Parts: sequence; structure tokens; C-alpha cells
Amino acid sequence: MQVTDTALPGVKLITPKKFGDHRGFFSETYNHKALRDAGIDLEFVQDNHSLSGQRGVLRGLHFQLPPFAQDKLVRVTRGKILDVAVDIRRSSPTYGRHVAVEISAENWRQILVPIGFAHGFVTLEPDTEVIYKVTNYYSPQHDRGLLWSDPALGIQWPVAAGEVTLSDKDRVQPKFADLGNPFP
Repeated sequence: MQVTDTALPGVKLITPKKFGDHRGFFSETYNHKALRDAGIDLEFVQDNHSLSGQRGVLRGLHFQLPPFAQDKLVRVTRGKILDVAVDIRRSSPTYGRHVAVEISAENWRQILVPIGFAHGFVTLEPDTEVIYKVTNYYSPQHDRGLLWSDPALGIQWPVAAGEVTLSDKDRVQPKFADLGNPFP
């Protein structure tokens, strides 16, 4: 398992080893000990799985407030996404900055999005399946978001705004300037 830092401290790319032969492949996609040895010691409590039927489905930018904040370990089992993490920790030197990484079934990478980051992705292929582990349970009362298209964030989504498919909730999330201080 290879762990690589991104431009934002705490956000990491993880690439599990993949062993293939004439039958297909085998991969250990999660190993607590290997991650702990790489400095990532998290206890995941829930797995989430989404299927997006078309290219351009955008989910995010989401996070949960403390005490239900979540670290996320995201991977793609079919298709391809652009995955985005935005630092929303007001005291962070990278506050307001984001990292965007292509994650796909082909490149087999995963992204670790720590607590204090808003997270979202857009599908780049139809029938894309995303599976992610989280370190806390879903809490509707603590569920929050950030407007995906806020120009202040400077995210270059690879799908035109008119081609994006959003949930009603994601259409009306607050802008970054109106976010307040969810992670002091």
C-alpha cells in the first residue's frame, strides 16, 4: 500500500497493491495495520456506497459538524470521479484551499479526507460506483454543506454547470463566505 501526501496537509492518496493474473485480480483495499504503520490510525464505523447513473452527477460539498464529524476514505469500484476536498478549518494555513484528484476503478487510488474538510465529487463516466468508509455515523442534525459552484473556492469542475446533475439540497448550500466557523 502506497500513501502519498497531497497539497493539503492531512488529505492523502492511498494506492493499494493490485495483483492480477488470467483470472482477474486481488487487492487488499483496506488494512488497518498498514495504514496505522503509515501514520493513519482511524477507526471506521460505517461504509457508504453510491451509484451515479450518468456522467456529471455531482455530490457535495458535504461535511458533518462535531461531535459527528467524519474522516472519509473514498474509492471507486466502477467508473471515474473528480474528488474534491476543501479545507474549512478556520485556523488552518490552507483554509479555503482545495485539492482535486481523479479517482477511478482503473487507477485504483483512494483519497483520505480528514475531519475539517468539505468533500464532494463529480462523476466523469456513466454508472460510476463510489464506496467510502467513515469514522462516525450519519447524523442528519449535523449534516452540512458548501455550495459546489462558489467562485470563491476556485474549483475547476470538468463538467459544465449546465450538465451537472444535483440533488435539491446541493443546489442551495451556503457559499464559503457564509459558512461561519464549523471547525475552529
